[in-house]
Amino acid sequence: MSSKSGFCDLGFAKVDIGRQKRRGFAEAIYCPGKTREHIKSISLQLVKNKQDLLLTRLDKKTFGYLKKQISGLRYNSLAKIGFLLKKSGFKKKGLVLVISAGTADLPIAEEAAVTLKVMGNKVECLYDVGVAGVHRIINHIRLLKKARVIIVVAGMEGALASLVSGLVSVPVIAVPTSCGYGASFQGLSALLTMLNSCSPGIATVNIDNGFGAGYLASLVNH
Repeated sequence: MSSKSGFCDLGFAKVDIGRQKRRGFAEAIYCPGKTREHIKSISLQLVKNKQDLLLTRLDKKTFGYLKKQISGLRYNSLAKIGFLLKKSGFKKKGLVLVISAGTADLPIAEEAAVTLKVMGNKVECLYDVGVAGVHRIINHIRLLKKARVIIVVAGMEGALASLVSGLVSVPVIAVPTSCGYGASFQGLSALLTMLNSCSPGIATVNIDNGFGAGYLASLVNH
């Protein structure tokens, strides 16, 4: 079933077994929209080909099903990430800091943090330090200046990314979340704020895309 072209054709999926060598980390499995059987088959194919395993937006019941099939599979319920690692070849250089504006943003922040840890990064987290109480983040300025790259996760108006970027000299990856009242439009307001930041050095990923932010931060850090 393995292919010299770098993928395995399962009929319903073409599993990219060449991605770990090409990009530094294996293909991640986005779980919503897939059946349990599809997720299991893709996962087993990655394991068979000695790939690291990372499953995003994995619900607890599906994890319970997969755990019976895949020995050693682990799960973070807040991040909704399942993972199984072979020995990492990464050397943990530098620090990636994950910051959240509010407690409601934690699932997305944790998705970023777990992705970073799975990809072999040193990670620290600074949670609930939004702009409604700006003294909370100013109190951690030394930690901000230690980081090689920073992820900022924020909903509502999404202003925290601009504030953090104005305080540091490193790249900031902004993650808008869907937290907020009606006029936040499920994260669109925060997304537009982050895209329109006047502070240079900010890259913005899609709404609620903690995985994408973690992946990008890992590439920057490595």
